[in-house]
Amino acid sequence: MFEVGGFFRQQMSMSKGRRIVGALALAAAVFGLLLFAPEGANAQPNWTLDPANSTLTYQSVKKNTIVETNKIRNLSGTLTSDGAAKVVFDLNSVDTGIDLRNVRMRFLFFETFKFPTAEVTAKVDPAAFADLATKRRMTAQIPFRLSLHGVDKDLVANVVVTMITDSMVSIASEAPVAVHVEDFGLLPNIEKLQQAANVSSIVPTASVSFDFVFTADGAKPAAPPAVAAAAPADAGPVATDAGKTTFSDDECLNRFEVLSRTGAIYFRPASARLDEKSRPLLAEVVGVVGKCPKLKVEVSGHTDSDGSPTANKNLSERRAKAVADAIIAAGIPSAQITASGYGEEKPVAPNDTPKNKALNRRIEFSATPLAN
Repeated sequence: MFEVGGFFRQQMSMSKGRRIVGALALAAAVFGLLLFAPEGANAQPNWTLDPANSTLTYQSVKKNTIVETNKIRNLSGTLTSDGAAKVVFDLNSVDTGIDLRNVRMRFLFFETFKFPTAEVTAKVDPAAFADLATKRRMTAQIPFRLSLHGVDKDLVANVVVTMITDSMVSIASEAPVAVHVEDFGLLPNIEKLQQAANVSSIVPTASVSFDFVFTADGAKPAAPPAVAAAAPADAGPVATDAGKTTFSDDECLNRFEVLSRTGAIYFRPASARLDEKSRPLLAEVVGVVGKCPKLKVEVSGHTDSDGSPTANKNLSERRAKAVADAIIAAGIPSAQITASGYGEEKPVAPNDTPKNKALNRRIEFSATPLAN
């Protein structure tokens, strides 16, 4: 439900995102097992996740029957000698195969401008895996804590721990892990994905599978045995927006479109004064505008139909100007930013319920080529 290809992959992405997080969490717990795995000849006290050979995939369902598989690409993790495991997932590295769907998952579902990472932590008793060095493969049920979208939840996962070599261990999900979006306060974000993708069917649960490979700190590099398959071309770390200096025009337009749907710019009632809660999204907007130097960005304000049309037009103009001023104050050239207010003239929903009125009270961003 996390990603919706075209209009469907976004929903799948949501479902996937949830499962991904669950899978990652499970893997983190399993990492504890790794710590105690190499009790053999070349035992090492600490382990580090190998991002190039580790994978995290999640499946989502759209239209009740269409299943899609996506990934979280940038992973990091450690396992200490006392059994403490930690795995961090960079949610900005969501990979659906299409940039627009990736951006929707990041900004609308995960809200990475506020919660850029998810984290799994676990504590494992080394004695429980004293035989791993001789058995080479063990299954276990591991308790772990998943931190996602500002919510911590204690869960349990069934994992398979395999010693590939004395200095390389794999921790994989024994079966796909189901993660429920509502447990992490993400149900409203599913609605945002549905609206952005123009779909009505997104399953609020995702299935996550993972295979995390850890290497012992200080171990000499060694090729894994033939049974270990090479990492596929679409596995391993990827460059995220933070590492790019400029965006293509399509990337710019995709980001402005999705940023306009976040609903994360806040004002006091009937006021043009920006609320402090707006800062995370405004920082994201500034970052995008700065990487789209050839485009002129219009900040447009919109209101619901409460009050007179004249007052609403005036309020929308002042709110748009407040946002534009904040962007310019952050270092963006004033020639690249304009502000317009449309009042109640361009509703995105009927003004018949409090929920729909809230949708109409919004700030949007659009872009056109900057005149020479």
